[in-house]
Amino acid sequence: MNLIEELRWRGMLQDIMPGTEEQLQKEMTSAYIGFDPTADSLHIGSLVPILLLVHLQKAGHKPYALVGGATGMIGDPSMKSEERNLLNEEQLAQNVDGIKKQLSRYLDFDSNEPNAAVMVNNYDWFKNISFIDFLRDTGKHITVNYMMAKDSVKKRIEGESGISYTEFAYQLMQGYDFYWLHVHHNLKLQMGGSDQWGNITTGTELIRRKAGGEAFAFTCPLIKKTDGTKFGKTEKGNVWLDLGKTNAYEFYQFWLKATDEDAKQWIKIFTFIDKDEIEALINQHNTDASQWVLQKRLAKEVTTFVHGEEAYNIAIEATKVAFEKKDVPAESLTEEDFQKMEGLVTRSFTKEKRETVDIITFLTESTIFPSKGEARKMIQGGGVSINRNKITEGNAPLTSVNLLLDKYLLIQKGKNNFYLVTFE
Repeated sequence: MNLIEELRWRGMLQDIMPGTEEQLQKEMTSAYIGFDPTADSLHIGSLVPILLLVHLQKAGHKPYALVGGATGMIGDPSMKSEERNLLNEEQLAQNVDGIKKQLSRYLDFDSNEPNAAVMVNNYDWFKNISFIDFLRDTGKHITVNYMMAKDSVKKRIEGESGISYTEFAYQLMQGYDFYWLHVHHNLKLQMGGSDQWGNITTGTELIRRKAGGEAFAFTCPLIKKTDGTKFGKTEKGNVWLDLGKTNAYEFYQFWLKATDEDAKQWIKIFTFIDKDEIEALINQHNTDASQWVLQKRLAKEVTTFVHGEEAYNIAIEATKVAFEKKDVPAESLTEEDFQKMEGLVTRSFTKEKRETVDIITFLTESTIFPSKGEARKMIQGGGVSINRNKITEGNAPLTSVNLLLDKYLLIQKGKNNFYLVTFE
């Protein structure tokens, strides 16, 4: 399979401009994807564009990763119902630096090969362009009618909050990115999520009108869960690619908890396993779904790709202690077992304070629950265990629960959320 055929089989292709596949078969093609620096870490929603760049490089093409240091100050209206808060330059610079470090783990930026990846920041070319120059040299090439016809703009205009000129201009700025990269780096292809199709095609149109050039584009579908909930979100929020924000155990567990139907789609999208092996795994899973063959392989491949084998091993050890030893009395767990739990969400608490609080207060102050009301409600529903014993009385003093090895409490919240609290 060529690149487009493989992406289509993996479910990673939605819209494609005519001539794109032929261009990729004709020669080594330089292509880019933009990353929005709204935080100092990407999350798993960014994995698909990252994987598109990796597939592109594996196929012999040259990937460019654009970090939007300039457009990040504006805000993209696509798929958003209201305008977001704008970031200052200092915060943006910090976010850009964090994203650059992450992308370097997945793409080859350092080799001497002609298709070595390149990182660019659009602030580098926008910082010297005046507002008058931009309107005169770029704005005149794209009509307001053309820009207002884009779905991302129409939805905001028809919505309650409307759209500011700031966000309206985002489309033109992103289009200029493509134009600038085309002129200065001979880029001929832009990729992105399907919500970016309008912005991307504005770029191809600007290249045609302003530079007399030809450019191409394709997008991938936005990933959704079969149950309708948002991909990449848990009760704790985003699943981040930074281990400091989402640890290895939590990251591994997200993929392990995929439904059967999601796992069948995600193993194609988020791994590099070939077609024959994936089909064999799906057949094996269909024979006995209770073994979680698909979910385990999916979780292993993605965790190893994103964080490395060491992080995967940490996640596995923590999972074994939390789940495979769930019938073992907590009192029989050894120091070695607790050391293997480093992948769990950990908290610390003082022994002195332990003497003065009840269980609900402890669960709240250790941030295992966001409020006493939520902690009380889950206890009443039988959803909280400490040291593998179900808690029925939240107002009981915390001292009524013995510390394991004189320093640990193992908390279970719901079915799959574990916390290890160390008392100092």
